[in-house]
Amino acid sequence: MMTIYVEANKQQQPGFLGWLSHRNGFLMLHLLSIVLLTGLLVAVLVQGFKSPSSPGNEKIYKQLMQLKVEVDRLCLPCSWEWESFNGKCYFFSKSQRNWNDSATACQEVEAQLVIIDNDEEQSFLQQTSKKKGHAWMGLSDQKQEGKWIWIDGSPLRSFMKYWNKGEPNNDREEDCAEFKDDGWNDAPCAVKKYWICKKSAMSCTRN
Repeated sequence: MMTIYVEANKQQQPGFLGWLSHRNGFLMLHLLSIVLLTGLLVAVLVQGFKSPSSPGNEKIYKQLMQLKVEVDRLCLPCSWEWESFNGKCYFFSKSQRNWNDSATACQEVEAQLVIIDNDEEQSFLQQTSKKKGHAWMGLSDQKQEGKWIWIDGSPLRSFMKYWNKGEPNNDREEDCAEFKDDGWNDAPCAVKKYWICKKSAMSCTRN
């Protein structure tokens, strides 16, 4: 009987790095399982042509079915190129668009330009965007100057502490919010920047 064993980090890494290492190991396990499943399927087909009723073929078939069960237990809560964090999926763009086009890009993949729900999420997004580049979030005061609202229409009731010092200052008609360095900044909505989409993770429950 074939078994697959992937040893994750022997010592759990703290915080964001630990989560990232765990996710990479999970993806490698998933890919390895798919490769082995494909290989066994080919073996079954080849053996079937040679001797459909042979004992060896039956043994391979049982191994294939067992491996299929293991693969079915694996679940990727987020699509490829999306990152999972606390039950949500995040897409960090590799290209740049203005704020409105960024919001549209998220809608096209059934997501939303990111809205911050808690401090832990803010920390995760700030750290990631700091590495990848300044990125749009779903916050603006385009409808009324000084009245910041999220893209879903809800007002900015908290998280004011995350504005960078002296921001928002509305310099040069800056009506859209971005992740910049260690906090938030208001910037002209027409400027092209990276963007972050957010949607709920897929359920891994099985019948």
